[in-house]
Amino acid sequence: MSMIGIAENLRYLCALPGRLSIPTVAAEQRKEPSSLRMKTDEMTNKTLPPSDIPAHQTRVVLAAMTAVGMILCSLWVVRPFLPATIWAVTIGITTWPLLLHIQKFLWGSRGLAVTVTCLVALMVYVLPFWLATTTVLTHTAELKTLADSALAFRIPSEPQWIQHLPLIGPKTADWWQQIENVRLPQLANRILPDTGKVIGWVLDYAGSFGMLALQFLLTLIILAALHTRGEAAASLVMNFGSALAGERGREMVLLAGRTIRGVAVGVTVTAIAESAVGGIGMALTGVPWASILTAVTFIVCLLQAGPGVTLIPAVIWMFFLRGAGPAIVLLVFTILAIVIDNLLRPFLIRKQANVPLVLIMVGVIGGLAAFGLVGIFVGPMILSVTYTLVKSWLSETDFQTSDLNDPLPSLPATAQTRPSTTEAE
Repeated sequence: MSMIGIAENLRYLCALPGRLSIPTVAAEQRKEPSSLRMKTDEMTNKTLPPSDIPAHQTRVVLAAMTAVGMILCSLWVVRPFLPATIWAVTIGITTWPLLLHIQKFLWGSRGLAVTVTCLVALMVYVLPFWLATTTVLTHTAELKTLADSALAFRIPSEPQWIQHLPLIGPKTADWWQQIENVRLPQLANRILPDTGKVIGWVLDYAGSFGMLALQFLLTLIILAALHTRGEAAASLVMNFGSALAGERGREMVLLAGRTIRGVAVGVTVTAIAESAVGGIGMALTGVPWASILTAVTFIVCLLQAGPGVTLIPAVIWMFFLRGAGPAIVLLVFTILAIVIDNLLRPFLIRKQANVPLVLIMVGVIGGLAAFGLVGIFVGPMILSVTYTLVKSWLSETDFQTSDLNDPLPSLPATAQTRPSTTEAE
């Protein structure tokens, strides 16, 4: 081998460690992000020293208390606007699909769609409340006269032909004699719920004309604002629900919206239909103060007392003072109104909210007693969301069905075979 060949081999061997170090450096560079991630994870999962844990817990509790206090103070500040806000949110959720349909027919104009939707909401929701409340407030003297005439009303003597009716004649005659000297209010207390206090409470809640008009005006203004920025408001509420409980929170927000829509449509539309049927029947048969009684019928239907509270006494009054013909006609309208109350309202509510109807009715009555008129919609929403949460929580619990079917543990094999071994011996 020549000197030139030896020199080239030495030069190659000297350069070999550098060549071998290149992939090693590259591998270290490739491993560097993972090591950095490991260090980051260690820093992230670093536990607090035992001496810092009480201070950290105190800061968390103080932050939560501060947040709750600020929320309560904010609610106290906006307290005068809460009834109008709740009404506007309820009507807005109910009429939101209508707004989207109207917007398609009005060349995509949100302003025109909001105007038309607010007018529809005014005619369907606000105007019936306004007419019913103002009618009762402006006819308090007539209501007092009607109450006085009811106090002076007495059941007339029984007709002779009642005793000759087959099967039910003698019992009907005895029942007639028992109630012959009973006045109408006492009889109504026996067969109907007391609505005087309920109507008085509604009038106290409604307040004066000025306050009532201001509440309805604020409701329309807030409703228009919600419809104008409906997507942003819905996104805010959905994000809030997602921040609280993730995907389950979003489902609860959707359930609350469907429940509010179902109760608003079911209760309001049913009350309008019942009072309209009852009002037409009273107007056709010539019942005195038919407009006042129609307004009272609408109010008691909203309060879930049913149309029979006003229509059944009207039928009794017509039977004794106007004859059997007008009374039978009014009775037909009364039965139709009661059928609407028992069929239309459950259908409309269950169409939106898939929750037990009993829960909805309890929520309507309980919410009415707890929160006033707005409780008609708030109560069912709270109970429906709570019911769905509990139901979902129970469905997610993994029960061991085999343990439930066979609660007693099986005996060991040695214990099971021991008697047979003894017998064999």
